[in-house]
Amino acid sequence: MSEKIGVAVRYTVLVLISLAMAFPFYWMVTSGLKTNDEIWQFPPTFFPENIHWNNYADAWNAAPFARYMFNSIFVAVSICVIQVINGSMMAYALTHMKFRLKNPFTAMVLIGYMIPSTAVYLPSYMILNNLHLLDSYAGLIISNCVSVFSIFLLRQAFMQVSHELVEAGQLDGASHFRILWTIMSPLIRSSFAVMILITFIDQYNNYFWPMLITKDPDLRLVSAGLRGFFVEGGAYGLAWPQIMAASAFTIAPLLILFVFAQKTIMQSVNMSAGVNKN
Repeated sequence: MSEKIGVAVRYTVLVLISLAMAFPFYWMVTSGLKTNDEIWQFPPTFFPENIHWNNYADAWNAAPFARYMFNSIFVAVSICVIQVINGSMMAYALTHMKFRLKNPFTAMVLIGYMIPSTAVYLPSYMILNNLHLLDSYAGLIISNCVSVFSIFLLRQAFMQVSHELVEAGQLDGASHFRILWTIMSPLIRSSFAVMILITFIDQYNNYFWPMLITKDPDLRLVSAGLRGFFVEGGAYGLAWPQIMAASAFTIAPLLILFVFAQKTIMQSVNMSAGVNKN
């Protein structure tokens, strides 16, 4: 009986936590359907008295959000693809290859993980300027094509794979490149999914660095576009339903990505838990 009570308590706590996490999204979506007076009234209403779907259309037409979302998705997807390739090769080399100064090099990578990204903005800006990559898609993508976090995450995943698989592949005459992509990578696809999800969210919402290296309005990402709509468009304090509506449809790609990656992410969590338990 006590065990059933414990399970019921755990599920109740999990449900309450889930509702607390989901409530801001619910409030944002429903606020996009209200009037400005309804948003500010007290006590607040949890659902609009009259649904104003036109708020979403007005917000979509008030600024080029289609362009902003395309820019963010294109840049984020490109960075994810490049980081998967770079991070996989680096992580594989650090875990399943032997070379001189391997340990010091691994330590350098891990130390680099502790350096704040803002600390390298100035040298990175100067490099992009010398390469004539400022104010371009190439500058946005190339400046983020290597991630210490991705290398660290994939390194931890590769460490869970037995080195005997690499040795077996070498005995069969396979190169390291083939072993990486045909033998090792399928085994850690859940870690790839986690890395891609985190990287996509980070790059999709990136604000300060893209604003620093781009001035062309056509290259704005979603975060900068929302800020422009909020301040430059005169919506500050005046059009909160449209602001909430714009925030709601701009995060839709992130929610869709999470829905599709959820199963793979849970497999990664279960695999990690099993390894730690053993």
